[in-house]
Amino acid sequence: MEAHTTGASRVFLTARTGAAVVTSFLLVILLGPIVIRWLRARFRERIDSASEKLNELHSDKSDTPTMGGLFIVAAIVAAILLWGDLSNAYLQIGLFIALGFGALGAVDDWIKLRTSRRGLSVRQKLAVQVVLAAIAGGWLYTVQSSKPMGTDLVWPIGNAAIPLGIGFLGWCVLVLVGSSNGVNLTDGLDGLAIGATLIAAATYAIFSYVAGNRVLADYLQVPYVSGAGELAVFCAALVGASLGFLWFNCHPAEVIMGDVGSLAIGAAIGMVAVLAKQEIVLGLVAGLFVIEAASVIVQVVSFKTTGRRVFRMAPIHHHFELSGWSEPKVIVRFWILAILFSLMALATLKLR
Repeated sequence: MEAHTTGASRVFLTARTGAAVVTSFLLVILLGPIVIRWLRARFRERIDSASEKLNELHSDKSDTPTMGGLFIVAAIVAAILLWGDLSNAYLQIGLFIALGFGALGAVDDWIKLRTSRRGLSVRQKLAVQVVLAAIAGGWLYTVQSSKPMGTDLVWPIGNAAIPLGIGFLGWCVLVLVGSSNGVNLTDGLDGLAIGATLIAAATYAIFSYVAGNRVLADYLQVPYVSGAGELAVFCAALVGASLGFLWFNCHPAEVIMGDVGSLAIGAAIGMVAVLAKQEIVLGLVAGLFVIEAASVIVQVVSFKTTGRRVFRMAPIHHHFELSGWSEPKVIVRFWILAILFSLMALATLKLR
């Protein structure tokens, strides 16, 4: 039964969404100390950046247990298995993305920690990301192609639609790979990326619920996507897992998520944006991640073309660290920005 058909089913979806938050949070909180001890014995962070100053600032992070993203992904999957409708195609695609990108991140982390290399090469990592995103995009295309506006790109204000056709596959790849790498680049300070993820996931839980409810979608004039309401359960599981992980990852961190976490949750947020047909709004919801990624692009382009650096170091959170801001100050101020971006994104619901 879809979440929009009756009042009772809406309450049931809401209850399952709340249960997913609590379940994933408790799983991380209760299993966290056990998993952290296990990780400490096997996987510890290696501080090895190109900046000696940054290495000095982060020297206390050396030997911190890493690959904590393993229990973020595990808690999300467990909560969805308990409370999600597993016959829902959107939920299946979301799980595929979380597990696929998580596995890629795990391999990258393993290479960093077990060899002298700094993980997979950029080309190797990007190639696998593109393949995984293309598979998900193709899967979604088969689901959406028969639905009204199913493969259209919808502008959030005015609902102007651009038919993408088979180009929908390329669009999915661009959104998923960009979102995944945006979170990955942001994950450089204790709690920064997971705190921003918590905010973005909560925002998309609202968008997903609205998109999957015909009454609310019609009232707010957003594209109605049959079955998208289940994504609220997915986002809720991510919110709970993020909140639980933040308990251990806040400054000074007891555990670091590693690429296994950042790549998975970044791609998951991008996938939810596409599934709920709110990918344009992703530029606001994930505004902090966009700024972080853009700072890297600007830095690289500037250095290669002029030989000069725009920032002391990129991503931009390191620029502020090297400018004298304490790590907690950078983190909290960037969280504030993330909240403001999400509030602006939610405001678009009343601007249509």
